[in-house]
Amino acid sequence: MTATLSPADGTRPSGPLPRTDSPMPAASSDTPDTSASRRRRLLFGDQPRWVRPSAALLLIGTAVLYLWNLAATGYGNTFYAAAIQAGTKDWTALLFGSLDAGNAITVDKPPAALWIPALAGRIVGFSPLSMLVPQALMGVAAVGLLYLTLKRVSGPAAGLLAGGALALTPVAALMFRFNNPDAMLTLCLVFAAYLTTRAIEKAGWGWLAAAGAVIGLAFLTKMLQGFLIVPGLGLAYLWAAPVSLRRRLLHLLGAAAGILVVAGSYVALFQLTPASARPYMAGSTTNSFLELTFGYNGLGRITGSGEGRPGGSAGLGGATDLGGAAGAAGAAGGAGAGGFGGNASFGGAAGIARMFGTSFGGEVSWLLPGALILLLAGLWFTRREARTSATRAALLLWGGWLVVTAGIFSFMSGIVHPYYAVALAPAVAALVGLGGVQLWRGRSFWPARLVLAVTVLATSIWSAVLLGRDPSWLPGLRVAVVILGVLAAAALMLQLDRLRAIPAALRKAATAGVVILTLLAGGLGTAAWTFATAAQPHSGSIPTAGPTGSAMGGFGAAGRTRGTGTGSTDGTGFPGGQDTAAPNAAGPTAGGAGGPGGATASTELAALLKTSTAKWSGIVSGATSAADLELATGTNVIALGGWNGGDPYPTLAQFQAMVDRGEIGYFIAGGGMGGMGGGRGGNSEVAAWVAANYQAQTVGSTTVYKLAG
Repeated sequence: MTATLSPADGTRPSGPLPRTDSPMPAASSDTPDTSASRRRRLLFGDQPRWVRPSAALLLIGTAVLYLWNLAATGYGNTFYAAAIQAGTKDWTALLFGSLDAGNAITVDKPPAALWIPALAGRIVGFSPLSMLVPQALMGVAAVGLLYLTLKRVSGPAAGLLAGGALALTPVAALMFRFNNPDAMLTLCLVFAAYLTTRAIEKAGWGWLAAAGAVIGLAFLTKMLQGFLIVPGLGLAYLWAAPVSLRRRLLHLLGAAAGILVVAGSYVALFQLTPASARPYMAGSTTNSFLELTFGYNGLGRITGSGEGRPGGSAGLGGATDLGGAAGAAGAAGGAGAGGFGGNASFGGAAGIARMFGTSFGGEVSWLLPGALILLLAGLWFTRREARTSATRAALLLWGGWLVVTAGIFSFMSGIVHPYYAVALAPAVAALVGLGGVQLWRGRSFWPARLVLAVTVLATSIWSAVLLGRDPSWLPGLRVAVVILGVLAAAALMLQLDRLRAIPAALRKAATAGVVILTLLAGGLGTAAWTFATAAQPHSGSIPTAGPTGSAMGGFGAAGRTRGTGTGSTDGTGFPGGQDTAAPNAAGPTAGGAGGPGGATASTELAALLKTSTAKWSGIVSGATSAADLELATGTNVIALGGWNGGDPYPTLAQFQAMVDRGEIGYFIAGGGMGGMGGGRGGNSEVAAWVAANYQAQTVGSTTVYKLAG
């Protein structure tokens, strides 16, 4: 971008300007070449002395933000916590992502996100911290990799700005302090972007193949979502790599091979392993990893068809899927409204404004308007640069990532949750760092100065809008943000740090003042919302960012309090229980609570299951009900019907065979989904058979049937 901006006199240059974005500027000729300086250049390159301390401060600050009071989150999403616990007990459960160490059924995702926390639990013992600390460290690593990536393209200042923007994105602080798969997914995506950037520099096919392998790992973390960045990465390499078109295409085939080797090897392992030697693949009807990939977790999420609909294909209005009347209400409102009637926990209504709406807006859109402005301006200012320009390649890479991912999230009609937006955060942060620093360097050219001022002002105004969605929280902050934005824009346009009236000795201080003012105007809103997010624990299956009083994507909607690990309430009855369960919930009460995680703890039931010596102490409808019981008892519990009670496992015949072998201690009525009242597959048949052949008993307030002695 700097190659097309004018020098200090404001006129267009007659030729390209010398590059100012080299990550390693040449050493000053008047610097003594001592042995110490040579060692320093060997280890760190020729860079200003402030670079290493600033980078260290960025990483330390991120670590403190993501690790502070982390234990208060408890088990977070008990669904994944139980699977991690199972992986600490059994290697087969670790390999396949089983929900229980008895290997009855998996979680409805690939297992890669479970591997690191499960291995940590094996080393130090399973606990909330052994599970959550690796997630937080993934966040620190993602920030560090983003810093290194932008530093290579546009220097350390751009890297610091991008890294800080990622660390202070609310949804990033949310997910790197939680145990959903999105933390590892985001780290993999940033790592792939770093490797692709290295590949573009010298057309390194090895770097590109490594990027493909990392994308394969992202696939094993969250399936097809890991592929959303591939168009941006591929376009950047195809455009800018300094080699012939034929070799660029061959190198991209090598990257595809890297994806295939990593992702395909695991898919083959799963598919070729006999069903009797592994758990059932949750989320599929045929016990198939490929069906899950292209169905429930694939095209169904985009089109909203079949299993990809919020609540599953058994019917949006059914009590089995949505907790009775609440499900019916959601289905009634869902017609023509992006798959779920604008329900905030499912992303709100589909459309171009979704990323700015009440569901996604507070998660990730604080810097999104600025990122889009900087992307367009950057592409315009670099339109005459050489094909191999590093700056333009970076714009294509991060811009492609942003546009494709945001586009899919905006228009998909199936299951989409606000926290998915963490996959957008690195691209937004990178464009802010890259574009912001490049325009600052070229601010003597008035169009660049104008774009930078407009970006800062637009960001501050949008921050005020987002803060205003929760008018009870720090109402004065949104006024301060707008004032800072106006002052920063004026300072940039007037070039206050370059006024002749300012003595030369004070110009550095004036420049620092303008920089600080600009950073506060653009970043104060997102930073405040991020700190509010990190200040409180989260639980349940659909966590959201923001202060305590802000509701699920709706900032203060009535009838809801955010999950805090203390048994908060939710009147919606939607799938997942949405933050209702305490992290250490012991299991369901009679009838459940309309959704996994919505059940209250039953000390009596937990004590009963602990006495069982069967392979599985119990079986209950709904995966989170089973997970809650596993965490409370340390025993294995089968999730009848998988996540929402709708998977055809176990069938009645399979269940009867298990009972005949004495492998199941108790059948637990109710549960999060289905219970005694429904579910497709063998769920209702199993419940009816148990009720007809075994004597019911009440434990606490839960109805159970003793199956094995």
